Amino acid sequence: MKKVVVTGIGAVTAIGNNVNDYWEGLISGKCGMKTISRIPVEEHDTTVAAEVDASFEAEASKYWKKRQLNATTSITRMGLAAAGEAIEDCGIDTESYDLSRVGVVCGVIDNSYEDAETEKPLNITLKKMPNEFPALISIKYGFGGPAFNLSTACASSAYAMALGKQFIETGMCDMVVCGGISNLVTHLVIKGFNQLLAMSVNPDPETAARPFTKNRDGFIMGEGGGCVVIESEESAKKRGAKIYCEFSGASMCSEAYNLTAPQTDGVGMARSMRMALENAGIAPESVDYINAHGTSTGLNDLYETMAIKEVFGAKAYDIPVSSIKAAIGHTLSAGGALEAIACIKSIETGIVPPTLHYDVPDPELDLNYVPNTAQKHNVGVAISNSFGFGGHNGTLVFKKY
Repeated sequence: MKKVVVTGIGAVTAIGNNVNDYWEGLISGKCGMKTISRIPVEEHDTTVAAEVDASFEAEASKYWKKRQLNATTSITRMGLAAAGEAIEDCGIDTESYDLSRVGVVCGVIDNSYEDAETEKPLNITLKKMPNEFPALISIKYGFGGPAFNLSTACASSAYAMALGKQFIETGMCDMVVCGGISNLVTHLVIKGFNQLLAMSVNPDPETAARPFTKNRDGFIMGEGGGCVVIESEESAKKRGAKIYCEFSGASMCSEAYNLTAPQTDGVGMARSMRMALENAGIAPESVDYINAHGTSTGLNDLYETMAIKEVFGAKAYDIPVSSIKAAIGHTLSAGGALEAIACIKSIETGIVPPTLHYDVPDPELDLNYVPNTAQKHNVGVAISNSFGFGGHNGTLVFKKY
């Protein structure tokens, strides 16, 4: 089985339009939450989101022609900016590399063609195409391997990475560009999650998302895009690429339980982590950091904590566990990629990002959630959890190379 490594990363978030700014924002405790400005909020219970400001357009323009960008929605452009950064970062020479062996797999729930996007009724068919994101990437760079999008709710880009890993391990591809985009803040998105009672109704941007705390009341929507380039170790070494870390394990599994609620006591979450560690050939006691799904909802945070204790036993109390959703919001189908990048950077820097807005502890949740301030911690192995509506669970495992 071929070893898979990470050679490129790219990000657009509410706290930074590239990986460096995103990471510096995370470890410095920057919060991307603010009162929603993209739509009027009078009719909504939730009035806070982590919006990406228009400055990201300059990043997208570095990599993409104006006519290509004009045929996309703004959320797709966020993903394209992240993809351009990651592909440039990986250093591929498209003149000499066998591009027929490069795949593109992206997590896309919806490309948000509604509200302000419909005010410019041009390229409607293209803007509504969920597969426009991976298609444009493959067209621009000439990547001739499998190119498609998938939708498994909040686990979408984690699933994209897990599939990309399999394509490399089985010899179908030498390199796969794995990305994901969130939904834009729109009336339908905010109204829909409010109907499910999943989002916080706290109007204070500094406390609206409080993962693992006693007074948490739901997640806050986050915009953005993330991209991770993975390839075989053989390919990376042959072309002298910088290797961030090994992508050593992944799981994809269904709880087969409920459309919106996680399986009782975190049974499905625990299975996802066990499967990923088994796939990586790594014992639970070797894990140094967990980037939690950590949505700030009552059941997720409780059950994820229970699942971590079930998998790691007494070791669970020694492992930093943080949720970056308090900084960048819940970025939905971009979350798997953006949270994977947080793990990759933790391995590279020996710093784990904090869980912001951690105030009143919940007596049932007693792990080290890295409250409010980043912690220095040697990270040899990091895992990232993504648990989506529909019971779509995915866990990714990264190891120091």
